Amino acid sequence: MAARSAGILLYRLEGEGGVRVLLAHMGGPYWASKDAGAWSIPKGEYDIDAEGALDAARREFREELGVDPPDAEYAELGTFAYSSGKKIVVFVADGAEFDPAADDLEFGEFDMEWPPRSGKTARFPEVDRIEWCTPDEARERLVKGQRPALDRLLAHLAEL
Repeated sequence: MAARSAGILLYRLEGEGGVRVLLAHMGGPYWASKDAGAWSIPKGEYDIDAEGALDAARREFREELGVDPPDAEYAELGTFAYSSGKKIVVFVADGAEFDPAADDLEFGEFDMEWPPRSGKTARFPEVDRIEWCTPDEARERLVKGQRPALDRLLAHLAEL
């Protein structure tokens, strides 16, 4: 079975019809010098038999950013498939009260062999920075498999 992930796409409304979404730049040496296609919503894998998707999305937000997701009303935006077959369930919430500058962010970490084939293990942050982006910025920065979630969010907000 293909891997399952769950994540939270926070948005905030600004000015007259302006929207910003919260994206996380993926950490580690592979992504360090990349911008286009190197950002993601805070998300991670979960076992659908052991945990609900929203619970997993909240847990992963906390693990990746080191802070709890906002206490807000969450809506399931949909499930999106990557070209690899992996699926991600995306939840959205108004993140107007979420201020990354004010919060004490402590990014989660992972271990990997680095440099490649060296036999040495190095520790890297899962995320190395987060940023509020316009939809146009987000469309260029997001990994390809998550871009449909951005389009669905904009359609969702237009219906409100």
